[in-house]
Amino acid sequence: MRRALLAITGLAAGTTALVVLKGAPQDRQVAVDLPAGVPVGTPDRTGPATPGATPQRTTATPRPTGRPDSTAGRTPAARRTTPGGDAGTRRTPAAGRTTAPKPTTRTVTGPVVSTEFGNVQVRITVAGTRIVDAVALELPQGGQSDLRSDRVDAAYSGTSGDVVRQQGANLDTVSQATATSDGYRRSLQAALDQAR
Repeated sequence: MRRALLAITGLAAGTTALVVLKGAPQDRQVAVDLPAGVPVGTPDRTGPATPGATPQRTTATPRPTGRPDSTAGRTPAARRTTPGGDAGTRRTPAAGRTTAPKPTTRTVTGPVVSTEFGNVQVRITVAGTRIVDAVALELPQGGQSDLRSDRVDAAYSGTSGDVVRQQGANLDTVSQATATSDGYRRSLQAALDQAR
């Protein structure tokens, strides 16, 4: 009986202490009453702050909803303006991140090489140290030379020709176009030497 009485008294004392420490709801200042952005303890439109009042939470700023089209919570620096004046949605790169510079693209023209069937001249396009295109500016013309020149041009030139695939002048000779192939390789090698 004595233990039960002590337990009930202890429970009542604990409940009373919680109510006193927590305070009644009407004694607390409600955070909604404060205008947004006004620090606690400073006067606002409704009058001066209560002296000795404990700091209260102000209303939190709204968080982004997570939807892709939502712009809440974004800072102005995270948006980019397009040349037309409309705000874009692309983010600017993070500070400290560097993007690799694009390789410079240049064209180099080899010399005119004279062969027994006519002249050959090659121009290459180089991006950084890589050959990205080759063009025959001059090839022998007339009679059988047209056919040989077309075959050499088809094998070596272009963005997917042997020059781009091999990345150099070490090219196989086109069958039945030995002189034209040789002239192409000599003009190409001279262009490569200039590009280095």
